[in-house]
Amino acid sequence: MTQEHGDPRHLETLDRDLARFSSLEIATTYVGRPMVGPAVSLVFVVLAGLTAALFFGQTNNSLIVIVAACLGAYMALNIGANDVANNMGPAVGANALSMGGAIAIAVVFESAGALLAGGDVVSTIAKGIIAPESMATAEMFIWAMMAALLSAALWVNLATWVGAPVSTTHSVVGGVMGAGIVAAGFGAVNWSTMSKIAASWVISPILGGAIAALFLWFIKSKIIYQNDKIAAARKWVPVLVGIMAGAFSAYLALKGFKKVIQFDLTTTLLIGAVAGVLSWIIMIPVIRRKSEGLENRNKSLKTLFGIPLVVSAALLSFAHGANDVANAVGPLAAIVQASQSGNFTDAVSIPFWVMVLGAFGISFGLLLFGPKLIRMVGSQITKLNPMRAYCVALSAAITVILASWLGIPVSSTHIAVGGVFGVGFFREWDTERRIKKARLTMPDRPTYPAAERRRRKLVRRSHFMTIIAAWVITVPAAAILSGTILFLITLVMGAS
Repeated sequence: MTQEHGDPRHLETLDRDLARFSSLEIATTYVGRPMVGPAVSLVFVVLAGLTAALFFGQTNNSLIVIVAACLGAYMALNIGANDVANNMGPAVGANALSMGGAIAIAVVFESAGALLAGGDVVSTIAKGIIAPESMATAEMFIWAMMAALLSAALWVNLATWVGAPVSTTHSVVGGVMGAGIVAAGFGAVNWSTMSKIAASWVISPILGGAIAALFLWFIKSKIIYQNDKIAAARKWVPVLVGIMAGAFSAYLALKGFKKVIQFDLTTTLLIGAVAGVLSWIIMIPVIRRKSEGLENRNKSLKTLFGIPLVVSAALLSFAHGANDVANAVGPLAAIVQASQSGNFTDAVSIPFWVMVLGAFGISFGLLLFGPKLIRMVGSQITKLNPMRAYCVALSAAITVILASWLGIPVSSTHIAVGGVFGVGFFREWDTERRIKKARLTMPDRPTYPAAERRRRKLVRRSHFMTIIAAWVITVPAAAILSGTILFLITLVMGAS
């Protein structure tokens, strides 16, 4: 018996059997993993409904509030899966943050932004897209908001599935518009507001991309292309960090804390200037100390941009939680108010429990489904390093401030992704420029043929076209979906 167990052939058979079991275990895990996310999401949606039943079970229209809470939870999950990737993607793509670290930071700061600085008073229907008084009854208004919420969530879910970062706010706007048209006709739509939103589709990414490209040009010309890169970094990195600190201080004063205290634009810019100068002064000795002993190469520069990039990602998440969550759960708050009081023409103050639902939903959505879009934004559009990712984050803050000053409604999603495109296209232009310059100075130097250079483009055209197409059709797609849902609801309600 002992001899048999000591037989090498027996050991080989045992190894093969164990390998089969190991392969089976891996395969089972692989098959089961895709079901974990939907299962946990379903549990969260059901818990949201049960919580609403616990608080509103004895009130009028309690069933409507319960269903609306489930839809709000579903919408919040989709915000976490799609929207938050724009803030964290560049930092992850640049390897300044791990995927786990990015998710942890985003969960904390998105939730803090939503609960501490979010919940601002919003107009009854998504920032005045539809005139509330055009609705015939409170019941029709509630069904219209239900349709808008469901259609927006379904559209963002579809976009996440195909890997396209879209604006959840624009999805809600489209949903509200479509439901409003079915409920009250085309005349109920505030077309001047809609035209501004349509203009932001173009303005947001172009402005974000241009600002990101401008800062990347500055970093390349003043630091990367210098003979003594470390000396140049000691001079200019504190300035860049000061600009970032000033921009984010102004951004948070303008957008992040508007529930706590309101600042006018002049005061906001003054706050940003003071924060920027202080940060610049503080960072001079810090960067000098961090740069000691570094080699005179591009790789060394990445360490100097790591911490500012992580901080910027956290601040973007806080501001996003304060801003966009309220827009997305606004229809849920409107449903709760209309169902409880019958009042649907006044402004809606978002209840705290709705913001908690939004904050938790975003956290779960990001944790379960966020990595796909984070990878898309961070590494699959174009290759990012800490310097390029820093330019993207900085452009997001500056673009929002500029847009607020100009009175243009912009999408944080479009700005961030536009910044990634801007950095990528600038790198393509800069590479071509350097090749042409090298060809003039060294005509005998071998270069790639034009076809090969096209193949090596630094921005993936397939992703570029997919994202642009998703942006263009977000509002009309959400509107058509919402209008169809409301039409079906009215048919069912009429038949019953």
